[in-house]
Amino acid sequence: MTLKRITSLPLKKILSRSLRNGGQFADIFYESRTETSLVFENNRLEKVITGTDSGVGIRVIDNFHAFYAYANVMTEASLLTLASRLSEMVSRGQEGVAPLPGPLPLKTHRHTIKTPPESVALDAKTILLEEANAAARALGERIRQVKVVYRDETRDIYTYNSLGEQGSEQQTQTVFLVHVVASDGKILETGYELTGGLTGLEILDKEAHVKTATTAGQRALTMLEAPHAPQGPMTVILSSEAGGTMIHEAIGHGLEADLAQQGLSKYSGKMGESVASPLITVVDNPTLKNRRGSYHMDDEGTPAQKTVLVEKGVLTSYMYDRLSAMKDKTRSTGNGRRQSYRNRPIPRMSNTYIEPGETDPGEIIASLKSGLLVKKMGGGQVDTVNGDFVFEVSEAYLVENGKILHPVRGATLIGNGPKILNEIDLVGNDLGFGVGTCGKDGQGVPVSDAQPTLRIPSIIVGGRS
Repeated sequence: MTLKRITSLPLKKILSRSLRNGGQFADIFYESRTETSLVFENNRLEKVITGTDSGVGIRVIDNFHAFYAYANVMTEASLLTLASRLSEMVSRGQEGVAPLPGPLPLKTHRHTIKTPPESVALDAKTILLEEANAAARALGERIRQVKVVYRDETRDIYTYNSLGEQGSEQQTQTVFLVHVVASDGKILETGYELTGGLTGLEILDKEAHVKTATTAGQRALTMLEAPHAPQGPMTVILSSEAGGTMIHEAIGHGLEADLAQQGLSKYSGKMGESVASPLITVVDNPTLKNRRGSYHMDDEGTPAQKTVLVEKGVLTSYMYDRLSAMKDKTRSTGNGRRQSYRNRPIPRMSNTYIEPGETDPGEIIASLKSGLLVKKMGGGQVDTVNGDFVFEVSEAYLVENGKILHPVRGATLIGNGPKILNEIDLVGNDLGFGVGTCGKDGQGVPVSDAQPTLRIPSIIVGGRS
């Protein structure tokens, strides 16, 4: 079903049906998604997946509770039946609903895409994977395994609600990643590199796919030759190249309004209080051009906006969707997101980052008498209630007297997010982005995160004594 066909249905009638037993708000969400996924491994194309999925979700908010149902059969009859079943779930039992306003003018949003993925044949995409595989393996015999993954998706969404608001947007995402395993016969090390964004195949212009593979392979080889990292408390510099993984996990999730309202965040009830160093300003901004977490409107139709979450160390806002905003008697910040029409929207990050400071990154490294320079973060775990975290480090270097000595492997960072944010004492004037897919409540959404170069005076580094 196309956008034209979905908007031709009696959507006002469907919303009225869903509200007939009560409710303060209702909305309809339509999505059509076309995806392509290629996996190149063991020197051959292992997997090709293509397909299109579309459907509609209907939601009613009543007394601060959300009732949600969805279907991929999108006729007038089926959606009226869905709305009727949804209305039966609403507990107020007040027959009748005030007439809904007519729809406001449709706001349609599109992003500039130079090379739409659908304009490039599968054979041409496969050649990119073959070239990336060859580039990684060309680094030497110690490269034992290479996995190259390409994904693109084009997502058309439309929202219409009981306030008469409606909007539509087309989003195209392209992701390219390379995972390499290197071995000297005794130990194994891995290297991983990912590029992606709200963009088309132009993201792989200028041999970007080859550069991605080479970076992943060189990282694996570098760590293969490195001694084990020392352990214990030490000063750590997080390079902007590390991306904002720690910021995303250590503070980002804790500033999503639903977690804060449930008391599942270290930042619950701390609005207006100092929660970080005065050098730290944290922003969520889906309006950035072509970033993986960017959009013009969220999945509830709320316009995207830049939200300052922490300003010079002071907590100034949470990230809200409509439901959490209703609970706090405020407005949505445009962070209502969902994985697909099968999921209800919840507060989610988009592009979340620490704003750059004033110090040159080179000066920050030169200031380090003894410690660790982290250039690439790995995975990790965070407890949003108390802020404790453990992060793997994919690439790190020992620093002595302001000089980078040599790489080390096997490092982890162990600490507490709120404590670390309060102790950061130098912030670089650079900014480096990382991209990924963020999971929460069983839903994954595209995000990016970023940070400038940061100096942490003392943090526990896990390694070997």
